[in-house]
Amino acid sequence: MIRIRFADGGATLETDRIRHEALNTPVINKGSAWSAEEREELGLLGLLPYHVSTIEEQLARVYRNYQQRKDDLDRYLYLTDLQDRNETLFYRLLLEHITEMMPIVYTPEVGVACQRYSHLFHRPRGLFIDYPHRDQIETMLRGWPLAEHTRAIVVTDGERILGLGDQGIGGIGIPIGKLTLYTLCAGIHPATTLPIVLDVGTNNPALLNDPLYLGWRHERVRGEEYDEFIEQFVTAVEKVFPNVLLQWEDFAKDNARRLLDRYRDRILSFNDDIQGTGAVTLAGWLAAVEISGVPLAEQRIVMLGAGSAATGIADQIVAVMVEAGIPLEQARRTIWLIDSRDLVHTRRTGLEEAKMVYAQPYEALEGWAREGDGPFTLYEVVAHVRPTCLIGASAQPGVFDERTVREMARHVERPVIFPLSNPTSKSEAVPADLIAWTEGRALVATGSPFEPVVYGGRTYVIGQCNNVFIFPGVGLGVLAVNARRVSDAMFVAAARALSAFSPARQDPTASLYPSLTSVRDVSRAVAQAVAAEAVRSGLAAPLSADEQAARIAATMWTPAYPRVRKMS
Repeated sequence: MIRIRFADGGATLETDRIRHEALNTPVINKGSAWSAEEREELGLLGLLPYHVSTIEEQLARVYRNYQQRKDDLDRYLYLTDLQDRNETLFYRLLLEHITEMMPIVYTPEVGVACQRYSHLFHRPRGLFIDYPHRDQIETMLRGWPLAEHTRAIVVTDGERILGLGDQGIGGIGIPIGKLTLYTLCAGIHPATTLPIVLDVGTNNPALLNDPLYLGWRHERVRGEEYDEFIEQFVTAVEKVFPNVLLQWEDFAKDNARRLLDRYRDRILSFNDDIQGTGAVTLAGWLAAVEISGVPLAEQRIVMLGAGSAATGIADQIVAVMVEAGIPLEQARRTIWLIDSRDLVHTRRTGLEEAKMVYAQPYEALEGWAREGDGPFTLYEVVAHVRPTCLIGASAQPGVFDERTVREMARHVERPVIFPLSNPTSKSEAVPADLIAWTEGRALVATGSPFEPVVYGGRTYVIGQCNNVFIFPGVGLGVLAVNARRVSDAMFVAAARALSAFSPARQDPTASLYPSLTSVRDVSRAVAQAVAAEAVRSGLAAPLSADEQAARIAATMWTPAYPRVRKMS
Protein backbone atom coordinates (compact mmCIF):
# COMPACT_ATOMS: atom_id res chain seq x y z
CA MET A 1 0.00 0.00 0.00
CA ILE A 2 1.14 3.54 -0.71
CA ARG A 3 -0.35 6.53 1.08
CA ILE A 4 0.38 9.87 -0.60
CA ARG A 5 -0.44 13.34 0.67
CA PHE A 6 -0.23 16.21 -1.84
CA ALA A 7 0.37 19.83 -0.83
CA ASP A 8 1.90 22.88 -2.51
CA GLY A 9 3.31 21.01 -5.47
CA GLY A 10 4.98 18.34 -3.34
CA ALA A 11 4.11 15.02 -1.79
CA THR A 12 4.81 13.02 1.35
CA LEU A 13 4.68 9.24 1.17
CA GLU A 14 4.09 6.40 3.56
CA THR A 15 4.34 2.82 2.37
CA ASP A 16 4.30 -0.76 3.58
CA ARG A 17 6.59 -1.69 0.68
CA ILE A 18 10.05 -2.53 1.93
CA ARG A 19 13.26 -4.10 0.63
CA HIS A 20 13.07 -5.13 -3.04
CA GLU A 21 9.41 -4.15 -3.28
CA ALA A 22 10.32 -0.51 -2.55
CA LEU A 23 13.06 -0.61 -5.19
CA ASN A 24 10.64 -2.09 -7.73
CA THR A 25 7.88 0.50 -7.26
CA PRO A 26 8.69 3.34 -9.68
CA VAL A 27 6.45 5.95 -8.07
CA ILE A 28 8.45 5.75 -4.81
CA ASN A 29 11.83 4.37 -5.88
CA LYS A 30 14.86 6.67 -5.54
CA GLY A 31 17.54 4.31 -6.81
CA SER A 32 20.88 5.25 -5.31
CA ALA A 33 19.38 8.38 -3.70
CA TRP A 34 17.66 6.67 -0.76
CA SER A 35 18.89 8.42 2.40
CA ALA A 36 20.70 6.55 5.17
CA GLU A 37 17.61 6.86 7.39
CA GLU A 38 15.30 5.51 4.70
CA ARG A 39 17.63 2.60 4.00
CA GLU A 40 17.51 1.62 7.65
CA GLU A 41 13.77 2.08 7.99
CA LEU A 42 12.78 0.29 4.75
CA GLY A 43 15.25 -2.58 4.97
CA LEU A 44 17.40 -1.45 2.05
CA LEU A 45 20.81 -1.93 3.68
CA GLY A 46 22.93 -4.18 1.52
CA LEU A 47 20.60 -3.82 -1.46
CA LEU A 48 22.26 -0.62 -2.69
CA PRO A 49 25.84 0.65 -3.03
CA TYR A 50 27.10 2.61 -0.01
CA HIS A 51 27.12 6.10 -1.57
CA VAL A 52 23.93 8.16 -1.28
CA SER A 53 23.59 10.00 -4.59
CA THR A 54 22.08 13.42 -5.07
CA ILE A 55 19.48 13.72 -7.82
CA GLU A 56 21.96 15.93 -9.72
CA GLU A 57 24.48 13.08 -9.72
CA GLN A 58 21.83 10.69 -10.95
CA LEU A 59 20.80 13.11 -13.71
CA ALA A 60 24.38 13.33 -14.96
CA ARG A 61 24.60 9.55 -15.07
CA VAL A 62 21.31 8.86 -16.85
CA TYR A 63 21.76 11.70 -19.36
CA ARG A 64 25.19 10.37 -20.29
CA ASN A 65 23.68 6.94 -20.82
CA TYR A 66 20.85 8.45 -22.88
CA GLN A 67 23.33 10.21 -25.16
CA GLN A 68 25.08 6.94 -25.87
CA ARG A 69 21.96 5.31 -27.37
CA LYS A 70 22.31 4.65 -31.07
CA ASP A 71 18.96 5.91 -32.44
CA ASP A 72 15.65 7.47 -31.40
CA LEU A 73 13.88 4.17 -30.81
CA ASP A 74 16.73 3.06 -28.56
CA ARG A 75 16.43 6.38 -26.71
CA TYR A 76 12.67 5.87 -26.34
CA LEU A 77 13.25 2.40 -24.87
CA TYR A 78 15.89 3.74 -22.49
CA LEU A 79 13.54 6.44 -21.21
CA THR A 80 10.69 3.93 -20.90
CA ASP A 81 12.93 1.70 -18.81
CA LEU A 82 13.84 4.66 -16.58
CA GLN A 83 10.15 5.51 -16.17
CA ASP A 84 9.50 1.92 -15.11
CA ARG A 85 12.26 2.12 -12.50
CA ASN A 86 12.21 5.64 -11.07
CA GLU A 87 9.46 8.05 -12.07
CA THR A 88 10.79 11.04 -10.15
CA LEU A 89 14.17 10.85 -11.87
CA PHE A 90 12.48 10.22 -15.23
CA TYR A 91 10.39 13.40 -15.00
CA ARG A 92 13.26 15.47 -13.66
CA LEU A 93 15.40 14.36 -16.64
CA LEU A 94 12.63 15.26 -19.10
CA LEU A 95 12.18 18.69 -17.53
CA GLU A 96 15.91 19.36 -17.81
CA HIS A 97 15.93 18.39 -21.52
CA ILE A 98 12.32 18.93 -22.59
CA THR A 99 12.96 20.23 -26.11
CA GLU A 100 15.37 17.41 -26.88
CA MET A 101 13.29 14.61 -25.37
CA MET A 102 9.68 15.58 -26.16
CA PRO A 103 9.88 14.11 -29.70
CA ILE A 104 11.27 10.91 -28.17
CA VAL A 105 8.65 10.31 -25.46
CA TYR A 106 5.80 11.42 -27.72
CA THR A 107 5.35 12.47 -31.36
CA PRO A 108 6.89 11.21 -33.58
CA GLU A 109 8.78 8.34 -31.90
CA VAL A 110 5.81 7.03 -29.92
CA GLY A 111 4.20 6.06 -33.25
CA VAL A 112 7.09 3.71 -34.03
CA ALA A 113 6.83 2.23 -30.55
CA CYS A 114 3.09 1.60 -31.00
CA GLN A 115 3.70 -0.17 -34.31
CA ARG A 116 6.31 -2.45 -32.74
CA TYR A 117 4.74 -2.78 -29.29
CA SER A 118 4.39 -6.58 -29.20
CA HIS A 119 7.97 -7.06 -30.41
CA LEU A 120 9.44 -4.55 -27.94
CA PHE A 121 7.34 -5.56 -24.92
CA HIS A 122 9.27 -5.96 -21.68
CA ARG A 123 7.04 -4.67 -18.87
CA PRO A 124 3.32 -3.77 -18.78
CA ARG A 125 2.19 -0.27 -17.84
CA GLY A 126 -1.49 0.62 -17.46
CA LEU A 127 -4.55 -1.60 -17.84
CA PHE A 128 -5.43 -3.88 -20.75
CA ILE A 129 -9.22 -4.31 -20.69
CA ASP A 130 -10.10 -6.94 -23.26
CA TYR A 131 -13.49 -7.83 -24.70
CA PRO A 132 -13.45 -11.52 -23.64
CA HIS A 133 -13.26 -10.40 -19.98
CA ARG A 134 -15.87 -7.65 -20.32
CA ASP A 135 -17.80 -8.97 -17.31
CA GLN A 136 -14.82 -8.28 -15.07
CA ILE A 137 -14.05 -4.65 -15.94
CA GLU A 138 -14.86 -3.35 -12.48
CA THR A 139 -12.56 -5.95 -10.93
CA MET A 140 -9.76 -4.92 -13.26
CA LEU A 141 -10.16 -1.26 -12.35
CA ARG A 142 -10.24 -1.99 -8.63
CA GLY A 143 -7.09 -4.08 -9.04
CA TRP A 144 -5.05 -1.08 -10.21
CA PRO A 145 -2.37 -0.71 -7.49
CA LEU A 146 -2.92 3.05 -7.09
CA ALA A 147 -6.70 3.04 -7.58
CA GLU A 148 -7.37 5.15 -4.50
CA HIS A 149 -5.21 7.96 -5.89
CA THR A 150 -6.38 7.87 -9.52
CA ARG A 151 -7.68 11.19 -10.86
CA ALA A 152 -6.86 11.14 -14.59
CA ILE A 153 -7.44 8.36 -17.14
CA VAL A 154 -6.53 8.37 -20.82
CA VAL A 155 -8.22 5.57 -22.77
CA THR A 156 -7.97 4.37 -26.38
CA ASP A 157 -9.21 1.40 -28.38
CA GLY A 158 -6.14 1.64 -30.61
CA GLU A 159 -8.04 2.05 -33.87
CA ARG A 160 -6.72 5.41 -35.07
CA ILE A 161 -3.22 5.88 -33.71
CA LEU A 162 -1.72 9.18 -34.94
CA GLY A 163 -1.70 8.86 -38.74
CA LEU A 164 -0.87 5.15 -38.54
CA GLY A 165 -4.33 3.61 -38.24
CA ASP A 166 -5.24 0.45 -36.34
CA GLN A 167 -2.46 -0.64 -33.97
CA GLY A 168 -4.54 -2.88 -31.68
CA ILE A 169 -3.18 -3.05 -28.16
CA GLY A 170 -0.04 -1.30 -29.37
CA GLY A 171 -2.17 1.81 -28.99
CA ILE A 172 -1.49 1.69 -25.22
CA GLY A 173 1.63 3.73 -26.03
CA ILE A 174 -0.57 6.77 -26.67
CA PRO A 175 -2.33 6.87 -23.25
CA ILE A 176 1.05 6.24 -21.60
CA GLY A 177 2.58 9.08 -23.58
CA LYS A 178 -0.33 11.47 -23.02
CA LEU A 179 -0.27 10.92 -19.26
CA THR A 180 3.49 11.37 -19.26
CA LEU A 181 2.79 14.81 -20.70
CA TYR A 182 0.10 15.50 -18.08
CA THR A 183 2.83 15.10 -15.48
CA LEU A 184 5.71 16.68 -17.37
CA CYS A 185 3.83 19.74 -18.61
CA ALA A 186 1.20 20.37 -15.94
CA GLY A 187 2.52 18.64 -12.85
CA ILE A 188 -0.25 16.06 -12.48
CA HIS A 189 1.35 13.56 -10.09
CA PRO A 190 2.11 10.25 -11.88
CA ALA A 191 0.54 8.26 -9.06
CA THR A 192 -2.82 9.80 -9.96
CA THR A 193 -2.74 8.78 -13.65
CA LEU A 194 -3.96 5.60 -15.33
CA PRO A 195 -3.45 4.63 -19.00
CA ILE A 196 -5.98 2.16 -20.45
CA VAL A 197 -6.35 0.33 -23.76
CA LEU A 198 -9.68 -1.27 -24.61
CA ASP A 199 -8.80 -4.42 -26.54
CA VAL A 200 -11.77 -5.05 -28.84
CA GLY A 201 -9.68 -6.82 -31.47
CA THR A 202 -7.95 -5.44 -34.53
CA ASN A 203 -8.56 -5.28 -38.26
CA ASN A 204 -4.87 -4.87 -39.00
CA PRO A 205 -3.93 -8.07 -40.90
CA ALA A 206 -0.24 -7.63 -40.08
CA LEU A 207 -1.09 -7.85 -36.37
CA LEU A 208 -3.56 -10.70 -36.72
CA ASN A 209 -0.93 -12.72 -38.58
CA ASP A 210 1.95 -11.77 -36.28
CA PRO A 211 2.85 -14.71 -33.99
CA LEU A 212 4.20 -12.25 -31.41
CA TYR A 213 1.08 -10.05 -31.25
CA LEU A 214 0.00 -9.79 -27.60
CA GLY A 215 -3.59 -8.63 -28.05
CA TRP A 216 -6.85 -10.49 -28.61
CA ARG A 217 -6.53 -12.10 -32.06
CA HIS A 218 -9.95 -11.26 -33.38
CA GLU A 219 -11.50 -8.84 -35.83
CA ARG A 220 -12.74 -5.65 -34.19
CA VAL A 221 -16.03 -5.83 -32.36
CA ARG A 222 -18.51 -3.46 -33.99
CA GLY A 223 -22.04 -2.14 -33.64
CA GLU A 224 -24.21 -2.94 -30.66
CA GLU A 225 -21.64 -5.24 -29.07
CA TYR A 226 -19.02 -2.48 -29.17
CA ASP A 227 -21.42 0.07 -27.69
CA GLU A 228 -22.39 -2.32 -24.89
CA PHE A 229 -18.72 -2.87 -24.09
CA ILE A 230 -18.06 0.88 -23.90
CA GLU A 231 -21.12 1.27 -21.68
CA GLN A 232 -19.81 -1.45 -19.36
CA PHE A 233 -16.47 0.34 -19.21
CA VAL A 234 -17.97 3.76 -18.43
CA THR A 235 -20.30 2.28 -15.82
CA ALA A 236 -17.36 0.60 -14.10
CA VAL A 237 -15.33 3.83 -14.17
CA GLU A 238 -18.25 5.67 -12.57
CA LYS A 239 -18.33 3.13 -9.74
CA VAL A 240 -14.61 2.83 -9.07
CA PHE A 241 -13.46 6.38 -9.92
CA PRO A 242 -16.51 8.65 -9.52
CA ASN A 243 -14.48 11.88 -9.67
CA VAL A 244 -11.92 10.93 -12.33
CA LEU A 245 -11.21 12.93 -15.50
CA LEU A 246 -11.44 10.63 -18.53
CA GLN A 247 -9.77 11.57 -21.82
CA TRP A 248 -10.90 9.72 -24.95
CA GLU A 249 -7.92 9.26 -27.27
CA ASP A 250 -7.37 8.04 -30.85
CA PHE A 251 -10.76 6.49 -31.49
CA ALA A 252 -11.75 6.18 -35.16
CA LYS A 253 -13.89 8.98 -36.57
CA ASP A 254 -17.03 6.80 -36.59
CA ASN A 255 -16.75 6.46 -32.81
CA ALA A 256 -14.81 9.47 -31.55
CA ARG A 257 -17.46 12.18 -31.71
CA ARG A 258 -20.30 9.75 -31.06
CA LEU A 259 -18.78 8.60 -27.77
CA LEU A 260 -17.90 12.15 -26.77
CA ASP A 261 -21.47 13.30 -27.36
CA ARG A 262 -22.91 10.29 -25.56
CA TYR A 263 -20.89 10.60 -22.38
CA ARG A 264 -19.72 14.22 -22.06
CA ASP A 265 -22.73 15.24 -19.94
CA ARG A 266 -22.59 12.06 -17.88
CA ILE A 267 -18.94 11.86 -16.84
CA LEU A 268 -16.09 14.35 -16.59
CA SER A 269 -14.54 13.71 -19.99
CA PHE A 270 -13.26 15.16 -23.25
CA ASN A 271 -11.71 14.03 -26.53
CA ASP A 272 -8.29 15.48 -27.18
CA ASP A 273 -8.35 14.64 -30.90
CA ILE A 274 -11.48 16.75 -31.31
CA GLN A 275 -11.42 19.42 -28.61
CA GLY A 276 -7.71 19.58 -27.81
CA THR A 277 -6.68 19.69 -31.46
CA GLY A 278 -9.35 22.30 -32.09
CA ALA A 279 -8.11 24.51 -29.26
CA VAL A 280 -4.40 24.31 -30.04
CA THR A 281 -5.06 25.05 -33.72
CA LEU A 282 -7.39 27.90 -32.79
CA ALA A 283 -4.64 29.41 -30.62
CA GLY A 284 -2.13 29.52 -33.48
CA TRP A 285 -4.79 30.67 -35.93
CA LEU A 286 -5.81 33.58 -33.67
CA ALA A 287 -2.19 34.76 -33.54
CA ALA A 288 -1.81 34.34 -37.31
CA VAL A 289 -5.05 36.25 -37.98
CA GLU A 290 -3.84 39.16 -35.88
CA ILE A 291 -0.51 39.22 -37.77
CA SER A 292 -2.19 38.94 -41.18
CA GLY A 293 -4.60 41.78 -40.45
CA VAL A 294 -7.52 40.03 -42.19
CA PRO A 295 -10.70 40.53 -40.09
CA LEU A 296 -12.54 37.46 -38.80
CA ALA A 297 -15.54 38.13 -41.05
CA GLU A 298 -13.29 38.04 -44.13
CA GLN A 299 -11.57 34.75 -43.30
CA ARG A 300 -11.85 31.87 -45.79
CA ILE A 301 -10.56 28.56 -44.45
CA VAL A 302 -9.98 25.43 -46.53
CA MET A 303 -9.41 22.18 -44.62
CA LEU A 304 -8.13 19.06 -46.32
CA GLY A 305 -9.46 16.25 -44.16
CA ALA A 306 -12.86 16.29 -42.54
CA GLY A 307 -12.54 13.80 -39.72
CA SER A 308 -12.98 14.40 -36.02
CA ALA A 309 -9.86 16.59 -35.78
CA ALA A 310 -10.86 18.84 -38.69
CA THR A 311 -14.46 19.29 -37.55
CA GLY A 312 -13.19 19.95 -34.01
CA ILE A 313 -10.99 22.74 -35.38
CA ALA A 314 -13.88 24.11 -37.43
CA ASP A 315 -16.24 24.11 -34.45
CA GLN A 316 -13.88 26.18 -32.32
CA ILE A 317 -13.08 28.68 -35.07
CA VAL A 318 -16.80 29.17 -35.59
CA ALA A 319 -17.32 29.59 -31.83
CA VAL A 320 -14.81 32.47 -31.78
CA MET A 321 -16.47 34.09 -34.79
CA VAL A 322 -19.88 33.87 -33.15
CA GLU A 323 -18.42 35.41 -29.97
CA ALA A 324 -17.25 38.30 -32.19
CA GLY A 325 -20.82 38.90 -33.40
CA ILE A 326 -20.70 37.03 -36.72
CA PRO A 327 -23.98 35.13 -37.36
CA LEU A 328 -23.62 31.35 -36.97
CA GLU A 329 -24.46 30.43 -40.56
CA GLN A 330 -22.15 33.10 -41.95
CA ALA A 331 -19.35 31.78 -39.73
CA ARG A 332 -19.91 28.22 -40.94
CA ARG A 333 -19.79 29.32 -44.58
CA THR A 334 -16.21 30.52 -44.07
CA ILE A 335 -15.18 26.85 -43.62
CA TRP A 336 -14.58 24.65 -46.70
CA LEU A 337 -14.06 20.97 -45.86
CA ILE A 338 -12.62 18.44 -48.29
CA ASP A 339 -12.83 14.80 -47.21
CA SER A 340 -11.49 11.66 -48.89
CA ARG A 341 -14.36 11.67 -51.39
CA ASP A 342 -15.01 15.28 -52.37
CA LEU A 343 -15.65 18.83 -51.24
CA VAL A 344 -18.36 18.81 -48.58
CA HIS A 345 -21.40 20.36 -50.28
CA THR A 346 -25.19 20.16 -50.10
CA ARG A 347 -25.58 17.60 -52.91
CA ARG A 348 -23.52 15.07 -51.01
CA THR A 349 -25.53 12.27 -49.40
CA GLY A 350 -24.70 10.26 -46.31
CA LEU A 351 -22.72 13.03 -44.61
CA GLU A 352 -22.17 12.73 -40.88
CA GLU A 353 -23.87 15.46 -38.86
CA ALA A 354 -20.51 17.01 -37.90
CA LYS A 355 -19.74 17.55 -41.60
CA MET A 356 -23.27 18.40 -42.70
CA VAL A 357 -23.30 21.74 -40.89
CA TYR A 358 -20.33 22.82 -43.04
CA ALA A 359 -21.78 21.69 -46.38
CA GLN A 360 -21.37 24.52 -48.88
CA PRO A 361 -24.41 25.34 -51.09
CA TYR A 362 -23.85 23.50 -54.35
CA GLU A 363 -25.38 26.36 -56.32
CA ALA A 364 -22.38 28.52 -55.39
CA LEU A 365 -20.05 26.01 -57.09
CA GLU A 366 -21.83 25.63 -60.41
CA GLY A 367 -19.93 28.43 -62.17
CA TRP A 368 -16.50 27.13 -61.20
CA ALA A 369 -14.02 26.32 -63.96
CA ARG A 370 -13.16 22.63 -63.60
CA GLU A 371 -10.21 20.55 -64.74
CA GLY A 372 -12.27 17.35 -64.85
CA ASP A 373 -15.68 15.85 -64.14
CA GLY A 374 -14.76 14.02 -60.93
CA PRO A 375 -14.64 15.24 -57.35
CA PHE A 376 -13.44 18.78 -56.66
CA THR A 377 -9.68 18.85 -56.26
CA LEU A 378 -7.80 20.78 -53.62
CA TYR A 379 -6.34 23.03 -56.32
CA GLU A 380 -9.80 23.84 -57.71
CA VAL A 381 -11.12 24.71 -54.27
CA VAL A 382 -8.11 26.90 -53.50
CA ALA A 383 -8.31 28.64 -56.90
CA HIS A 384 -11.97 29.58 -56.44
CA VAL A 385 -12.25 30.11 -52.67
CA ARG A 386 -8.94 32.03 -52.45
CA PRO A 387 -8.46 30.98 -48.82
CA THR A 388 -6.71 33.03 -46.19
CA CYS A 389 -5.93 29.81 -44.33
CA LEU A 390 -5.15 26.24 -45.46
CA ILE A 391 -5.22 23.46 -42.86
CA GLY A 392 -4.20 19.85 -43.42
CA ALA A 393 -5.61 17.00 -41.34
CA SER A 394 -5.55 14.38 -44.08
CA ALA A 395 -2.43 12.24 -43.43
CA GLN A 396 -1.57 12.71 -47.15
CA PRO A 397 2.13 13.59 -47.38
CA GLY A 398 3.04 16.32 -49.86
CA VAL A 399 -0.53 17.08 -50.92
CA PHE A 400 0.02 20.83 -50.37
CA ASP A 401 2.01 21.00 -53.60
CA GLU A 402 3.77 23.95 -55.21
CA ARG A 403 1.02 24.73 -57.71
CA THR A 404 -1.68 24.86 -55.01
CA VAL A 405 0.37 26.89 -52.54
CA ARG A 406 1.48 29.41 -55.16
CA GLU A 407 -2.15 29.82 -56.27
CA MET A 408 -3.16 30.54 -52.68
CA ALA A 409 -0.30 33.02 -52.24
CA ARG A 410 -1.39 34.98 -55.34
CA HIS A 411 -4.53 36.17 -53.55
CA VAL A 412 -3.49 36.78 -49.94
CA GLU A 413 -0.58 38.75 -48.51
CA ARG A 414 0.10 36.50 -45.49
CA PRO A 415 -1.17 32.97 -46.26
CA VAL A 416 -1.73 30.90 -43.11
CA ILE A 417 -0.76 27.28 -43.80
CA PHE A 418 -0.98 24.54 -41.16
CA PRO A 419 0.04 21.02 -42.35
CA LEU A 420 -0.95 19.25 -39.15
CA SER A 421 -0.85 15.53 -39.90
CA ASN A 422 1.36 13.30 -37.73
CA PRO A 423 3.86 11.72 -37.73
CA THR A 424 6.38 13.70 -39.79
CA SER A 425 6.11 11.28 -42.71
CA LYS A 426 2.40 12.17 -43.07
CA SER A 427 2.80 15.97 -43.12
CA GLU A 428 0.95 17.64 -46.02
CA ALA A 429 4.00 19.80 -46.76
CA VAL A 430 7.54 20.58 -45.67
CA PRO A 431 7.87 24.06 -44.11
CA ALA A 432 10.95 24.93 -46.19
CA ASP A 433 8.87 24.49 -49.35
CA LEU A 434 5.96 26.54 -48.00
CA ILE A 435 8.27 29.42 -47.10
CA ALA A 436 10.00 29.29 -50.50
CA TRP A 437 6.79 29.02 -52.55
CA THR A 438 5.31 32.06 -50.79
CA GLU A 439 8.53 34.15 -50.87
CA GLY A 440 8.72 34.08 -47.08
CA ARG A 441 5.18 35.40 -46.56
CA ALA A 442 3.49 32.27 -45.20
CA LEU A 443 2.65 31.89 -41.52
CA VAL A 444 3.36 28.19 -40.94
CA ALA A 445 2.71 25.76 -38.11
CA THR A 446 3.04 21.98 -38.28
CA GLY A 447 1.83 18.94 -36.38
CA SER A 448 5.31 17.44 -36.02
CA PRO A 449 8.54 19.23 -35.10
CA PHE A 450 10.59 20.77 -37.94
CA GLU A 451 13.90 22.64 -37.94
CA PRO A 452 13.92 26.43 -38.57
CA VAL A 453 13.92 27.50 -42.22
CA VAL A 454 16.47 29.94 -43.64
CA TYR A 455 15.15 31.89 -46.62
CA GLY A 456 16.20 35.21 -48.09
CA GLY A 457 18.71 35.79 -45.33
CA ARG A 458 16.06 35.42 -42.59
CA THR A 459 15.41 32.52 -40.21
CA TYR A 460 11.81 31.39 -39.79
CA VAL A 461 11.07 29.36 -36.67
CA ILE A 462 8.38 26.75 -37.34
CA GLY A 463 5.88 26.41 -34.53
CA GLN A 464 4.57 22.99 -33.63
CA CYS A 465 0.79 22.92 -33.27
CA ASN A 466 1.16 20.50 -30.40
CA ASN A 467 -1.76 19.47 -28.21
CA VAL A 468 0.67 19.38 -25.31
CA PHE A 469 0.09 23.13 -24.96
CA ILE A 470 -3.62 22.49 -24.26
CA PHE A 471 -4.73 19.18 -22.77
CA PRO A 472 -2.40 19.05 -19.72
CA GLY A 473 -3.46 22.56 -18.69
CA VAL A 474 -7.12 21.72 -19.27
CA GLY A 475 -6.74 18.65 -17.07
CA LEU A 476 -4.95 20.68 -14.40
CA GLY A 477 -7.63 23.37 -14.32
CA VAL A 478 -10.51 20.91 -14.24
CA LEU A 479 -8.99 18.80 -11.46
CA ALA A 480 -7.80 21.75 -9.37
CA VAL A 481 -11.31 23.20 -9.00
CA ASN A 482 -13.13 19.83 -9.10
CA ALA A 483 -15.18 20.79 -12.15
CA ARG A 484 -18.22 18.61 -12.77
CA ARG A 485 -18.04 18.65 -16.57
CA VAL A 486 -15.71 19.80 -19.36
CA SER A 487 -17.35 22.34 -21.68
CA ASP A 488 -16.49 23.61 -25.16
CA ALA A 489 -16.17 27.10 -23.69
CA MET A 490 -13.30 25.85 -21.53
CA PHE A 491 -11.35 24.92 -24.67
CA VAL A 492 -11.95 28.32 -26.26
CA ALA A 493 -10.71 29.92 -23.04
CA ALA A 494 -7.68 27.63 -23.12
CA ALA A 495 -6.95 28.59 -26.75
CA ARG A 496 -7.06 32.31 -25.95
CA ALA A 497 -4.69 31.79 -23.02
CA LEU A 498 -2.23 29.88 -25.23
CA SER A 499 -2.48 32.37 -28.08
CA ALA A 500 -1.28 35.16 -25.80
CA PHE A 501 2.07 33.31 -25.52
CA SER A 502 2.72 33.37 -29.30
CA PRO A 503 6.20 34.85 -30.00
CA ALA A 504 5.06 35.66 -33.56
CA ARG A 505 2.88 38.46 -32.21
CA GLN A 506 6.11 40.42 -31.64
CA ASP A 507 8.22 38.97 -34.49
CA PRO A 508 6.49 37.47 -37.58
CA THR A 509 9.52 35.24 -38.29
CA ALA A 510 9.19 33.71 -34.84
CA SER A 511 7.12 30.66 -33.99
CA LEU A 512 3.35 30.90 -33.73
CA TYR A 513 3.65 28.72 -30.62
CA PRO A 514 5.80 29.16 -27.52
CA SER A 515 8.92 27.15 -26.77
CA LEU A 516 8.50 23.85 -24.97
CA THR A 517 10.76 25.26 -22.27
CA SER A 518 7.86 27.46 -21.18
CA VAL A 519 5.23 24.72 -21.29
CA ARG A 520 4.67 24.68 -17.52
CA ASP A 521 3.98 28.41 -17.54
CA VAL A 522 1.61 27.88 -20.46
CA SER A 523 -0.15 25.02 -18.67
CA ARG A 524 -0.61 27.15 -15.58
CA ALA A 525 -2.15 29.96 -17.65
CA VAL A 526 -4.39 27.50 -19.51
CA ALA A 527 -5.44 25.95 -16.21
CA GLN A 528 -6.31 29.36 -14.79
CA ALA A 529 -8.44 30.17 -17.86
CA VAL A 530 -10.20 26.80 -17.66
CA ALA A 531 -10.78 27.08 -13.91
CA ALA A 532 -12.19 30.59 -14.29
CA GLU A 533 -14.58 29.41 -17.01
CA ALA A 534 -15.65 26.43 -14.87
CA VAL A 535 -16.50 28.75 -11.99
CA ARG A 536 -18.14 31.36 -14.26
CA SER A 537 -20.40 28.76 -15.87
CA GLY A 538 -21.38 27.10 -12.61
CA LEU A 539 -19.53 23.85 -13.38
CA ALA A 540 -17.38 24.29 -10.26
CA ALA A 541 -18.00 25.66 -6.79
CA PRO A 542 -17.68 29.46 -6.39
CA LEU A 543 -14.01 30.28 -5.87
CA SER A 544 -12.18 33.58 -6.04
CA ALA A 545 -9.38 34.04 -8.56
CA ASP A 546 -6.86 33.77 -5.71
CA GLU A 547 -8.44 30.52 -4.50
CA GLN A 548 -8.35 29.10 -8.02
CA ALA A 549 -4.68 30.02 -8.42
CA ALA A 550 -3.82 28.51 -5.03
CA ARG A 551 -5.50 25.23 -5.92
CA ILE A 552 -3.69 25.07 -9.24
CA ALA A 553 -0.34 25.72 -7.56
CA ALA A 554 -1.04 23.03 -4.97
CA THR A 555 -1.92 20.50 -7.67
CA MET A 556 1.24 21.06 -9.75
CA TRP A 557 3.84 18.51 -8.66
CA THR A 558 7.53 19.25 -9.12
CA PRO A 559 9.68 16.09 -9.51
CA ALA A 560 11.76 15.98 -6.34
CA TYR A 561 12.34 13.12 -3.95
CA PRO A 562 9.99 13.17 -0.95
CA ARG A 563 10.76 11.71 2.44
CA VAL A 564 9.38 8.17 2.38
CA ARG A 565 8.35 6.63 5.68
CA LYS A 566 7.42 3.09 6.61
CA MET A 567 3.71 2.84 7.22
CA SER A 568 2.90 2.26 10.86
